[in-house]
Amino acid sequence: MTARRRFRDVIRIGPVQVATSFDGRGRDKHTAACTAPRCGFSADYDSRAAAELAARTHRCQI
Repeated sequence: MTARRRFRDVIRIGPVQVATSFDGRGRDKHTAACTAPRCGFSADYDSRAAAELAARTHRCQI
């Protein structure tokens, strides 16, 4: 079953979007996802700083 997430505090750093949401247990999760075509990068982090660092250092392989 897929989880429907409501994202808040969304920012864009280059082609990567960073957003905050609640996981299934009510804890904050921070997601970084690349919006470039055919990239496929996305990851969940426990801290906002880690997600923003991943967004700043991400380089698309295409």
